[in-house]
Amino acid sequence: QVQLVESGGGLVQAGGSLRLSCAASGSIASINAMGWYRQAPGKQRELVATVTNGGSTNYADSVKGRFTISRDNAKNTVYLQMNSLKPEDTAVYYCNAANMLTIPLKRYDYWGQGTQVTVSS
Repeated sequence: QVQLVESGGGLVQAGGSLRLSCAASGSIASINAMGWYRQAPGKQRELVATVTNGGSTNYADSVKGRFTISRDNAKNTVYLQMNSLKPEDTAVYYCNAANMLTIPLKRYDYWGQGTQVTVSS
């Protein structure tokens, strides 16, 4: 079992910055990768950024150059530094932890409760 708790959301002016945090607890050793997803009103949940245990990162095209994902293994925490925020970044942001198995082939996902990010114009 893995538990994820997000924090750091809030209201910010366009062009401002926020840093989201996600603290993981439980069976942390089972996690292969972690990431951030977001869901805006009336839209599907979309990938924002991911980082694997090997350190590889991936970003949505819409946030490249503005957002940075990182992790602190000692604190079992991942972060999302969000700079140059735009109104279209407004969404509920969810922390994700994935356990990708090979025997059998299966992916299991854990999710946090979400934190609201609102960017005003």
